[in-house]
Amino acid sequence: MTTEAPKPSPAAPAAAPAPPPNTITIDGREIPFEKGDTVIKAAHRAGIDIPHYCWHPGLSVAANCRMCLVELPPPAGRPAMKLEVLKWDAAKNDYVVDTKPKLQPACQQACAPGLAVLSESSEHVADARSAVQELLLLNHPVDCPICDQAGECRLQDYWLEHQRKGKRMKQEVVHKPKAVSFGPTIVYDAERCIVCTRCVRFTEEIANDPVLSVRERGNLNEIVVSPGRELDNDYTLMTEHVCPVGALTSKDFRFKARVWFLRSARTVCQGCATGCNAYLDFDPRNNTPYRHRPRENMEVNKYWMCDDGMLSYSRAIEGRLLEALVNGAEATVEEALADAKGMLAGLAAKPDRVAIVLSAQHSLEDNWALYTLAKAYLGVTRFFVTGKPLGRGDEILMSEDKNPNTAGVLRLCESAPPRPLADLLKVADEFDAVLALGGDIEVDAKELAVLKTKKVVTIASHVGPLSRIAKIALPASSWAEVDGSYVNRQGRVQTSERALVARGSAVPGWLLVGKLGRALGFATNWKRLSELRRAMVGDGPALPSKPGSEVRA
Repeated sequence: MTTEAPKPSPAAPAAAPAPPPNTITIDGREIPFEKGDTVIKAAHRAGIDIPHYCWHPGLSVAANCRMCLVELPPPAGRPAMKLEVLKWDAAKNDYVVDTKPKLQPACQQACAPGLAVLSESSEHVADARSAVQELLLLNHPVDCPICDQAGECRLQDYWLEHQRKGKRMKQEVVHKPKAVSFGPTIVYDAERCIVCTRCVRFTEEIANDPVLSVRERGNLNEIVVSPGRELDNDYTLMTEHVCPVGALTSKDFRFKARVWFLRSARTVCQGCATGCNAYLDFDPRNNTPYRHRPRENMEVNKYWMCDDGMLSYSRAIEGRLLEALVNGAEATVEEALADAKGMLAGLAAKPDRVAIVLSAQHSLEDNWALYTLAKAYLGVTRFFVTGKPLGRGDEILMSEDKNPNTAGVLRLCESAPPRPLADLLKVADEFDAVLALGGDIEVDAKELAVLKTKKVVTIASHVGPLSRIAKIALPASSWAEVDGSYVNRQGRVQTSERALVARGSAVPGWLLVGKLGRALGFATNWKRLSELRRAMVGDGPALPSKPGSEVRA
């Protein structure tokens, strides 16, 4: 019997070659890049600093400052592109012809798999950056001692990193206009300007108000406002913020503080429901805030803030309720709580006669504390909400809702949504007492007259119509004086860090609610923020694990 030799099994198909990794190397370090990235953008994401002036991650590429030049070594077997240059020869005491590789601006050079980039490790790049820095400083005034940008100026930083030598030009510098008012908020100093055009691109691409342009050529360049116009939109302060030098200054911050004395807290803007992420810069020596500036969050505000938000820092200390009031007269917090206990005794027996007013201006913690006291201990079922009235909005950042926590209050009361304060005023006869948060209202203050005969107790950080008509007003810390959480219009829970020491007798609003509850005989025993937040778990919106982080609904 014959047998056939077994047929060889077909060879397995060869594995497809792996796609080339989306990486480039910068000074020998391999870093990933995403589709459409430029070298500087990939480096920025990886934490590698390539010096730059005109590039900004949120604006179009101009490639005009030339500070980000890098060397691109050619692949093996391909000659490098060379340029003829004149180089000083100290031995001959004259310039001689030499060659150097053609450098590329990193802000414009697209990434490609396997691209090699030399930045800090290239002698040619170091020489080029030093030359660019020297050129930018040739006509620059030496007024760092009075410049608001001193301490955070890239001209200063890059001089130390990439030049460190004096000016060789002995001629008189070019003089240009100084202290030019561009509008209600911005002053321009043309002598400090390096014409990076960040401000020009911002007004056109982000603010949609292209009123700035460049005039003249060469060392006579300067930024100007369109004839018959002013720089007067809702984002003028961002033109100053994107300026890398001291050419544009804010009239609000001008000559007020030195940045090296300031400390920064990660905050959430209180100006509207957008909830822009921000830094509050304050001087701990006098417990005073000096400016608000954007903090990058690509999901909320990207790199920007509006003028209203950047100027809202002043509300942290202005218009404050700093002492307790009993029938309009100042009292200690303990005295006010004792009077509140006497006035509100017996509320648990008549929960249907009590109205609770939550505040879209106050934090989740403050609102949760009052909501819990009312619902879990007093048995109250009717809730209302108030805050600032609606205002102007736009399609960039500004929301018509001028309260930072409207969504938080609504989520807190999901089972029975709170009604507007106007509805409470219509049925005021049905209530004997009102427990409220905040001082702001969205209705005319005259309409509160119907509450003057009621037992009104409010816990507020600012003086307002509610605090004025209240029998008892307790002073709460402002948003800048306490850690707090807010839910923005996207449903994101975001935390804001404490920056300032509380003024006057103010303490956190949730702490005052706890004290009031204990005075009334209830076990509202949260005395620390950590205790309160543990109590909130499972009973309120999820909170971020740390300030500056966020939770999406």
